[in-house]
Amino acid sequence: MAQANTSLHQDSGLQQELSRLAGLILAHTPYDGNFQLRVPGVQVYRASHTHKELTHGVHRAALCIVAQGAKRVLLGQEAFDYDGSHMLVATVDVPVAAQITKASPSKPFLCLKLELDPQRIADLVLKVYPNGLPQVQKDRAVYVSEIDPAIIEAAARLMALMSQSEDTELLASLVKDEILIRLLRSPVGARVAQVGQEESRVQRVAKAVSWVQTNYDQPLDVERLAVMVHMSVSSFHQHFKEVTSMSPLQFQKALRLQEARRLMLSKMMDAGSASRQVGYLSASQFTREYGRYFGHPPTRDIAQLRTNGGASPSTDN
Repeated sequence: MAQANTSLHQDSGLQQELSRLAGLILAHTPYDGNFQLRVPGVQVYRASHTHKELTHGVHRAALCIVAQGAKRVLLGQEAFDYDGSHMLVATVDVPVAAQITKASPSKPFLCLKLELDPQRIADLVLKVYPNGLPQVQKDRAVYVSEIDPAIIEAAARLMALMSQSEDTELLASLVKDEILIRLLRSPVGARVAQVGQEESRVQRVAKAVSWVQTNYDQPLDVERLAVMVHMSVSSFHQHFKEVTSMSPLQFQKALRLQEARRLMLSKMMDAGSASRQVGYLSASQFTREYGRYFGHPPTRDIAQLRTNGGASPSTDN
């Protein structure tokens, strides 16, 4: 009975902190969309409706904390669901599809995103793991884990500082460090710590990912990438897919298709011009792969996006 009462008390405390955090995020999200706050690397996101269609984009390496509502992120063939009781952590930039699964105008989806800075994590890892990191059996780009109520409470304090200009400069970095320390001490902490280890498999894959992001329109030389990150070709293939759930070629294809979609939607390019700009040599191959990835051929997909509001919602949260 005492254990049940303790559990109820903890749940009640979590809900109170989530409600507080939700109110603070609402104060900084006057309408739906992403908002960069005054502290570098901190963003908030609001969505007042669930998504019927998948949205596509690159999910940056970050901690995502939901104050209200729920979301699903798809990476390759895997689905990751998170809400107020679960946090999502991305350790590498990856192209994903996503859906807001719980939201309404009266109770919108509200999320705080804290980008993961490799250098800051490396500094904090020395304090959290003074005797060395625990062994990580399998590296991944995305994790979902139950959230520590203390992280919610710290996130609320961070948001409260956004309205206090003098305190923001003095204290925000300290609260960010507290959140990262609590994250490093969580069940996924040893995996997050890999972000700050330059020679970890995660960081070596992240280096390759960065190159592909910058040069997505160029032919992909896997051997060159493997040499760049100090791996054999077979080891590179294995670790890249283990982390991102995609082969290097699949990863590049996702980036190319997402960029082509953006060019057609925002720059009014036709499909042929967009496909050539992102590196496709065959228009028919582009149309075929675009339809397979987004569900509709380019012309129909862009027309539908414009009819539905002019843009595909961001998944960078």
